[in-house]
Amino acid sequence: MTRIKICGLTREADVDDAVRAGADAIGFVLYPRSPRFVTPERASELARRLPPFVTPVLLFVNADPAFIAQAVAAVPHALLQFHGDESPSDCAAVGRPFIRAARIPPGPDGARFDLLKYADDYANAQALLLDAHVDGYGGGGQSFDWTAFPWSHQRLNASSRLVLSGGLTPANVTDGMAIVRPWAVDVSSGVEAIGPDGQPLKGIKDSARMRAFVAAVRAADARQSPSHS
Repeated sequence: MTRIKICGLTREADVDDAVRAGADAIGFVLYPRSPRFVTPERASELARRLPPFVTPVLLFVNADPAFIAQAVAAVPHALLQFHGDESPSDCAAVGRPFIRAARIPPGPDGARFDLLKYADDYANAQALLLDAHVDGYGGGGQSFDWTAFPWSHQRLNASSRLVLSGGLTPANVTDGMAIVRPWAVDVSSGVEAIGPDGQPLKGIKDSARMRAFVAAVRAADARQSPSHS
């Protein structure tokens, strides 16, 4: 089954709803400039609600090593996600399992992004998270061209290292999975509550949209299964 991470949670009720919906991992944003930011202490409070086998993920953007150490101490069983300009040595220096975000440029530049080289540079990463390159290091609800580099998917998927992110919703995740065939998917704004202005309420999740997203992923899994007729 494709693993599912729901990111940017800030409230107890949303954590509980995400778990009930079937999320495999819950992401907490420890980037102070993000509207979904939580402190290490708050991330610890929320992570304690997670049952066994649901993984907390701590997202950092160009964070100070002391801040990362503080967060790791607060949530000692978390997986780390580096979403900024961190070098391979920066990521490895923490000494913890990590995911590395690859920020794919829009338009033709996306096709020129050397994903195979990026994977080689970050060979110690447990996974590469493919996200759209936007101002503010992600969380903008934007997708990238999923067909930009089909030549690289087969090799990377063979090692189960791709996580598809960026602008995913219950309506489009099936298409993204069919093109990229990722090991996991990551959603944030696509499952948030919608405000009166029609825009997502950043950091406030919608339980029905989370359930719809998980259902869409599972339906796509069923269609991609070799036994499905």
